[in-house]
Amino acid sequence: MRSRARLLGHPIHPMLVVFPLGLLATAVIFDLIYLFSGRQIMAAVSFWMMGAGIVGALVAAPFGLIDWLGIPPGTRAKRIGALHGGGNVAVALLFIVSFFSRDVAYAPGLGSMACSLAGAILALFTAWLGGELVDRLGVGVEDDANLNAPSSLASRQTASHTPQHG
Repeated sequence: MRSRARLLGHPIHPMLVVFPLGLLATAVIFDLIYLFSGRQIMAAVSFWMMGAGIVGALVAAPFGLIDWLGIPPGTRAKRIGALHGGGNVAVALLFIVSFFSRDVAYAPGLGSMACSLAGAILALFTAWLGGELVDRLGVGVEDDANLNAPSSLASRQTASHTPQHG
C-alpha cells in the first residue's frame, strides 16, 4: 500500500523519523559522557537534543498514524504497525519523563538516565519494526506490497538451514 502522506513522491513518515531517532540516541550518549566526565555542558547538550528529539517524534507521529490507518485490517502489517506505533509512544513518554525530571542545571538523576536509556533500547526494537514494515512488507512504498509476508527473521532461519552447493 502506498503511503497517503507523501512529499515529492516519497512517504513523509520515514523521512522524519531519522531526526528523533538520531537526536534521542545522541542525547543518551551525551548523558553517558556527562556521567563519566562530570562536565555540566554535556548534560545541557543532552537536554536540548532530547527536547528537539521529542518535538521531532511528535511531528513524525501523525504521518505514521496516517499510514497505519491505511493498512487493511487483519494483516500482519497492521499488527506490526500497532506494535511499532505503540512502542514509539512508550519511547516518547520515557524521554519526556527524562526531559522533565532533570535538575535546574540540566543534570539527569538516576531515574532520568534510566528512562532515557530504556527509551533508547526500546527505540532500537521499534525502529526494527519500522524497517520490517517498509523493507519487508512494503508498507508506504507500493500498492502491490505483500502485507502478510513472513518475518524477515523467519527467512534468515530458512536461509541458514538451506544447504550450500559450491
